[in-house]
Amino acid sequence: MPRDIPVGNGQLLVTFDQHYRIRDLYYPHVGQENHGSGGACGFGVWSDIVPATKAERRRKRLFWSDQGWTIRQGYQEDTLTTDVVMTHPELRLELRCSDVVDFHRPVLVRRIEVHNQTSKPREVRLLHHQDLFLYGTRVGDTAYFDPQVQSIIHYRMQRYVLASFYASGEPAIHEYATGTAGFGGAEGTWRDAEDGHLGNNPIAQGAVDSTIMTRVQLEPNGKQVVHLVIGFGQSYDDVEDLHHFVHRESPQGIIDRTTAYWRLWLNANRVPLCDRDETCLGPEVSELYKRSLLVVRSQIDNGGAIIAANDSDIMQFSRDTYSYLWPRDGAFVADSLDAAGYPDVARSFFSLCARIINHRGYFLHKYGPDGAAASSWHPWTQNGLPQVPIQEDETALVIWALWRHFVRYRDIEFVRPLWMRLIQPAANFMARFRDPATGLPLPSYDLWEERYGVHTFTVASVYAGLKSAEYFARAFGDQRLAETYSQSSYEIREAFCRHLWSQEHGRFLRRIEPVDSERTARLMGEILAGRTPMPEGQEHLGLLDRVALPKEPREDIEYYRDEVIDSSMYAVFALGLLPVEDERVRKTMEAIEDQLWVKTEVGGVARYRNDYYHQVSQDVDRIPGNPWFICTLWLADYYIARARSVDELSEAARFIRWTADRALPSRILAEQVHPESNDPLSVSPLTWSHATFVGTVASYLTKLERLRAGVAEPSEGIDEPARMRQRVVSAIPTLTS
Repeated sequence: MPRDIPVGNGQLLVTFDQHYRIRDLYYPHVGQENHGSGGACGFGVWSDIVPATKAERRRKRLFWSDQGWTIRQGYQEDTLTTDVVMTHPELRLELRCSDVVDFHRPVLVRRIEVHNQTSKPREVRLLHHQDLFLYGTRVGDTAYFDPQVQSIIHYRMQRYVLASFYASGEPAIHEYATGTAGFGGAEGTWRDAEDGHLGNNPIAQGAVDSTIMTRVQLEPNGKQVVHLVIGFGQSYDDVEDLHHFVHRESPQGIIDRTTAYWRLWLNANRVPLCDRDETCLGPEVSELYKRSLLVVRSQIDNGGAIIAANDSDIMQFSRDTYSYLWPRDGAFVADSLDAAGYPDVARSFFSLCARIINHRGYFLHKYGPDGAAASSWHPWTQNGLPQVPIQEDETALVIWALWRHFVRYRDIEFVRPLWMRLIQPAANFMARFRDPATGLPLPSYDLWEERYGVHTFTVASVYAGLKSAEYFARAFGDQRLAETYSQSSYEIREAFCRHLWSQEHGRFLRRIEPVDSERTARLMGEILAGRTPMPEGQEHLGLLDRVALPKEPREDIEYYRDEVIDSSMYAVFALGLLPVEDERVRKTMEAIEDQLWVKTEVGGVARYRNDYYHQVSQDVDRIPGNPWFICTLWLADYYIARARSVDELSEAARFIRWTADRALPSRILAEQVHPESNDPLSVSPLTWSHATFVGTVASYLTKLERLRAGVAEPSEGIDEPARMRQRVVSAIPTLTS
């Protein structure tokens, strides 16, 4: 069940399902410690059912939000305030709800406006069920009613949660229940609510839950407003302070100030809206662009970790989640935020990267929101032989994104400490982590985290990372390092064209893998020992010495060839390995569009042919895989890069509009869509999907502006050494536009 309408502030993140039930409650980090893990916090209404005929008797019943309600979920315009409308034909009630997480404090506030759609007065009882798993488990919790703050409090160790209804600015819990849930046959206190009453049990311990209820008196065709408040802290004092804060500011005041804050945040930068002619993208794209910025921000921890997704339903597939920082995803997201004018968020990410990079200069598979190394399935040995368990593109892309950040913002004081702590270690590793016989990067895992080898996407990433490091070195006046990185990137590009171009297929290969695994293992052993792999017969020297050796690439290194068509090969032009005008790039991108476009009414681009992940069809000629938003937008990036006229640029617009047309009504983007039904698949929202949309739209509008102005296009590549040597700081190339 996809997550929808997330709200958060970088410390507390709350997600909902399609029935408007709270499903995930992340605190104190975005993506870490899901206190709603595995449960669904029900929202219910107990009232009289309006009889269909005069002969029928009026009766009362409880309806939870997944029982017969028609629910429209979305957001208020240009802010992180939800806009939810619930109607029920039997109850003849309409609920208009708005949720926020305060922009500064860890508290969720919901406004509930109850409309009586009958001509008779009536009492309505609103209920909320707290199905909490403190620290992600249900062991040793306590739930009790606290008369001092007139709220239910759940706690264990350093996690406290407060829940209450408010009416007219005052706590308004009229009945409550605490009890055992999910243990010993007990289903939970929500069962106690079915008769419209709660037992007021004051405390429960162990595997517990709670339910609260408030009464609302409605005039004929009248309405009333109440608020639900759920606050988080690390001690009783914290939640008591939150109670006083809510009482002082009022629940509605918190909603108003948070709504205003996010509008201020969003409108601090120009939001593109282009509607003058057919080349422009229209209001639907502008709306999704703005929503994407807000959604992306909600998925980023205040400590700098850019989390891939926060949808705990994915646990049913692997007993793990997407609630981690992948440096690759983070680099792309940070780059999109930079392009949109939000450098402060990107700076937090780069600063975190400088703290967590391995002492040998590479990033591990993924990290927790607090920066700790996270779970991984990449082994340190393969067939008893050593290997470095990384996706090397993750290391490279952080440096690539940081250079682009520096180009845009020239924040020298920010970048200065990163030169020694992040840029040099990563660049030295990339220059060292290469086969001395060919110049290619050594094998690592691909961006899809499935295959081991030398990947086209990774090679392009490492090239871009080393060129970025070269430019940094020149900017900081270290010419020897600059030449080292320049020579390394040159060798990589030459080797790539030799080994990964397939004349037979008329396009690039997805990857190659050395046949001699023992030789590869010996090179890996050198890396793990902190040494630079050297050509055979050479003594162990330093990195700078190896780069200075005469280059005679060996042609006798044998490779297995992976000939599967893969959308990630777009990186050849996107990361500047070859210019977009190169005939080999054109043929590769044409093959991607022809072979990976889903041939149903849904359309879109698959990751690669016969993609097994969440696969729904074996008819791979028609459906090579499920369409992914990022892969489809990569095709838009290609048409943007190659456009030399406004008419040519319009080719890209159809892929951008395709994305906007397939978002959820709330403008949320999942990872994938079903190739037949267009329903969301896998996690939702995916931060990378939203960030890619932002980056692609920004690139489109920038290119459109240039074409209309008749401005000469800059080089599509990133290798401009002459320009760099003339004036590094004042004329820095842009590593592709």
